Amino acid sequence: MAKTFVTIVGATGETGRSVTDAFLESGSFEITALARPSSVNNQKYNTLQARGVKVVGVELTGPENDLVAALSGIEVLISTLPHAAFADQIPLAKAAKKAGVKRFVPSEFALVIPPRGVHLLQDKKTEILETVQLLHLPYTIINVGWWFMAFVPSLSSGRTDYLRPSTMPKENFIPGDGEAATAMIDGRDIGRYVVRIIQDPRTLNKKVLATGLVGSVNDSYKQMEEMSGEKIEKVYLAAEELENQIRQLRDLVAQGKDDAQTSMMLYWLQYMLSSGVRQDNTPEYAKYLGYVLASDLYPDFKPTTFQEFFREVLDGKARAPYSS
Repeated sequence: MAKTFVTIVGATGETGRSVTDAFLESGSFEITALARPSSVNNQKYNTLQARGVKVVGVELTGPENDLVAALSGIEVLISTLPHAAFADQIPLAKAAKKAGVKRFVPSEFALVIPPRGVHLLQDKKTEILETVQLLHLPYTIINVGWWFMAFVPSLSSGRTDYLRPSTMPKENFIPGDGEAATAMIDGRDIGRYVVRIIQDPRTLNKKVLATGLVGSVNDSYKQMEEMSGEKIEKVYLAAEELENQIRQLRDLVAQGKDDAQTSMMLYWLQYMLSSGVRQDNTPEYAKYLGYVLASDLYPDFKPTTFQEFFREVLDGKARAPYSS
């Protein structure tokens, strides 16, 4: 069988790593990773090349002809760019259209959220999708819910500290009463889902929710307490408190105080309000918004369970985000 030619933008990030690993494991793809020319020879891209990934240096905001040439012959283009580079997907989409790319997957891979007015990042993602649709560029939107990693709590023993990035709050915040159903997934399963989704004609020009399970934050914390044998100190944030904190942070951003810590806290709280209070991050709401569910498309898919993930965490075997 002929291999599918895919290009990944952002292949060395967390989402990009999951997708690239799954493509390589599949063996059904010819994989190219786009990189800034200055980064082509760094350690992470050298590692990808050693694994059989072709690395091409090109500036996304450089001459369009260079980007079109880099995408020539590519069937599927997947963006896993971080939020700071979302705007770079506009020239990427325009070049993809000119190059004849058959499917563009913009950088989403997060929670189910209304198109506008609830989360700043979703507002930006919606702008990207609108550009894609104006171009008549074939696309697939893939969202996955919360990553399990986001629920790793701070334990008094310190056993989970190696997994908690500095941008995460020290407190174990829980939105609302913690009982809202919410979609979640092991990050490694994202790539496994993407392999199926991008080869499926049923997902072309569709939004897909590819999630591992649906449960409440309280249930997840109860499981983690039972498995760890430790009492987890929790801080519940009511809707009013979340809204007040979001308002204060948005005011800071509007005043130009948009450092990484402020922005990440704002995005974190907006995710919590959306999923834990508004209850947007569910298969039911996804279907209301027009999504198709990966669980319906691929009933044989066996996602990693939360218990399997957290056992690795407690055993010290989980990989910390953005580590090698």
